[in-house]
Amino acid sequence: MSTKVVRKIVKIDKEKCNGCGICVPSCAEGALQIIDGKAKLVSEIYCDGLGACLGECPEDAISIEDREADQFDEEAVEHHLHQQAHQHEFQQDTLACGCPSTTVTQFDKKEEDPLACGCPSTTITEFDKIGLDGAVEPAARAESTLAHWPVQLTLVPPNAPFLQGADLLVAAHCVPFSYPNFHQDLLKDHALLIACPKLDDFEAHLSKLTSVFQSSNIKSVTVARMEVPCCSGLLHMAQEAIRLSGKNIPMKEVIVGVRGEIES
Repeated sequence: MSTKVVRKIVKIDKEKCNGCGICVPSCAEGALQIIDGKAKLVSEIYCDGLGACLGECPEDAISIEDREADQFDEEAVEHHLHQQAHQHEFQQDTLACGCPSTTVTQFDKKEEDPLACGCPSTTITEFDKIGLDGAVEPAARAESTLAHWPVQLTLVPPNAPFLQGADLLVAAHCVPFSYPNFHQDLLKDHALLIACPKLDDFEAHLSKLTSVFQSSNIKSVTVARMEVPCCSGLLHMAQEAIRLSGKNIPMKEVIVGVRGEIES
């Protein structure tokens, strides 16, 4: 049974916290997690009160206070970190949904038929047609450029074949719904991983993405996120994963507005 003492411990302002998750990897003891869209101290015994997470919060939502709390337990922290590491290792062979990693699928690319002039058939363009009644008949539907399955970062094994030597697109969940030309402008010729820095497990995602960079010869990373503040955690996640992997991978950021326009 833990003993209550007056000591320094983390305090999180729920009103200020936007759930970006940037603070999570800065806590070496694994005391912070994103739960229900907010950073939370998962257990007092995991927090040493030294405040390594303080300077990481862009909203200044984390502080250190003196109050009665359970004593810091170093042995419990080691057990906690071991459990997290074991869980991440298990996920490499078993998808989060319980399916084996052998369900990973890479789609064959469709061959392009050349025209008589030698140009690929994709140079043919279909325009909208106006019918006799004045109604607009839409051109043929655009085809998906998705080349593999699954796409959720949680479900993808770090050594998936479609990641090897790939240009990687790390996209926030909302981006494909907001940006109308997602497939042609962002996804085409890229491997895709999707994640939400606010609602998902930031620490688990960081660990998985780091493993991806360590296991796969990723050529480049494009982070596509929404303009909302909490989504900036996705960029931080990718930057930190590259740093932890020890790799030098070129990265760029694409910010999508809530009305579907490219902000940068």
